[in-house]
Amino acid sequence: MGAEFLFMDDNARPHHANIVDECLQSEDITRMDWPTYTPDFNPIEHVWDMLDRGIAARQPPPTCLPELRRALLDELCKFPKIRLII
Repeated sequence: MGAEFLFMDDNARPHHANIVDECLQSEDITRMDWPTYTPDFNPIEHVWDMLDRGIAARQPPPTCLPELRRALLDELCKFPKIRLII
C-alpha cells in the first residue's frame, strides 16, 4: 500500500471493530480524522424530511404509487423556495 497510505472510513463508532483498529495500528496505517456522517451536513436530508412530514400528515394517506407521486409533487410545490436554497 505504501508509506503514505491513509485509511478512510465513515468514522462511526458502531462500525469500528477492535480487530480492525488493532490491525491498522500494527501495520502503522493512519486513519483519517473526520466527523461521523450526520444528516445535518447533507441538505437533501432536510428536503426528504420535509416531504416525509407532509406525506405523513395527509388524510387519507396515499394508497398507490400514482397517488404517492401526486402527493410528493404537491408537497414539493408547497416548500418555500428559500428553504430549498439554504
